[in-house]
Amino acid sequence: MSTGPGADSAPVHKPTTDPRQGKGTFSSLRIRNYRLFFTGAIVSNTGTWMARITQDWLVLSLTGSAAAVGITTALQFLPMLLFGLYGGVIADRLPKRQLLLVSQAALGLCGLTLAVLTLTGHVQVWHVYLIAFLLGMVTVVDNPTRQSFVSELVGPRQLRNAVSLNSANFQSARLIGPAVAGVMIASIGSGWAFLINGLSFLAPIGALLLMRQSELHKVERAPRGKGQLREGLRYVAGRPDLIWPIVLVGFIGTFGFNFPIWLTAFSEGIFHVGAGAYGFLNTLMAAGSLVGALLAARRASTRLRMLVIAAGVFGALEIAAALSPSFWLFALLLVPIGMIGLTVNISANSAVQMATDPVMRGRVMSLYMMVFAGGTPIGAPLLGWVTDTFGPRVGFATGGLVSLLAAATIGLILARVGGLRLSMRWHHGHPSVRFVPDERRARLATAA
Repeated sequence: MSTGPGADSAPVHKPTTDPRQGKGTFSSLRIRNYRLFFTGAIVSNTGTWMARITQDWLVLSLTGSAAAVGITTALQFLPMLLFGLYGGVIADRLPKRQLLLVSQAALGLCGLTLAVLTLTGHVQVWHVYLIAFLLGMVTVVDNPTRQSFVSELVGPRQLRNAVSLNSANFQSARLIGPAVAGVMIASIGSGWAFLINGLSFLAPIGALLLMRQSELHKVERAPRGKGQLREGLRYVAGRPDLIWPIVLVGFIGTFGFNFPIWLTAFSEGIFHVGAGAYGFLNTLMAAGSLVGALLAARRASTRLRMLVIAAGVFGALEIAAALSPSFWLFALLLVPIGMIGLTVNISANSAVQMATDPVMRGRVMSLYMMVFAGGTPIGAPLLGWVTDTFGPRVGFATGGLVSLLAAATIGLILARVGGLRLSMRWHHGHPSVRFVPDERRARLATAA
């Protein structure tokens, strides 16, 4: 948040002119430990996306219900809602590399268990529900640890670039995983996709073991003590530049990111296409997300204004996609939806990390992920029910409308906190809407 006359007058993170800072889209990859981390992650992320697509299709095949897909998603994110803040406390207290070795191994075991159940023909929907919940429990610790470990790999000067490249990594895997999963489901069955996912976690485990611990950037760990959870909450509550981006991504994550529900429902109920086309839709969205991540990696700063505008555009695009009359128009709109959605995520993530003291980063990022992903147990079943009851178009449009309204509301709040007002006027024959410094409030504050 700017300390100047307006919230958008300065970036959350100011670019440095320090010549030691690497420049370029892929500058973080010059660091050996981060290269290892990045390489291991792209392998496991590809397996994860294969498993996600296969899991959603398996549940839909077993139940025929979009609400059941929503329940599966909700169970996977429910632990984050219930225990997410405790995961942040653990991430701040314990060595992150060792924690990640344990959590990555546990995620791999969950994938292998689901593979065995599916390949032997014994899988039932409750098995999928249970494993989804166990994956969520592991993620409670894995997610804030992985997020905050990046700063130990690259240091503060490269943090924003590394966060963006992590998202590009995840989305690159999303280009490959769904397409491969669609082919495998149609040709040899779901179990093999789950097996590949389980084995893929050997890559990040190997990468963590190969890292040079002497090259990690030392970060002060929080000592054991009472009240650390409350301390983290008080820290965020007193920082408008942290709390409002977190609130915004909470609304977006809860209501706007329920794509497993909507894409399966549109594939089956609206356009009547198979698993291959479903994988194709996910790949298109991933292509847009990858572009958004790479563009974010080139930017040297993050502005809260850009975050709010991107969230509003994201909601509007979802509404447009919900109303699309043809499969190809719907598919085409998924590309900018993926790009803008990733812009929202990276802008909020990097803004929050940059503005947070290193000793508090695990707790703050656990709150961020709890709000972003932990709202899914509420949003996924609700929007799954809306989708089943009123149709996929209404369900998708509802998520977009909530995202759009959240962006508009929080944008106005940030403007007020930053001493701005909304200006609407005609400029060169076109309407111009923007935030400008509120001179009246500034005069009143000066007089007081």
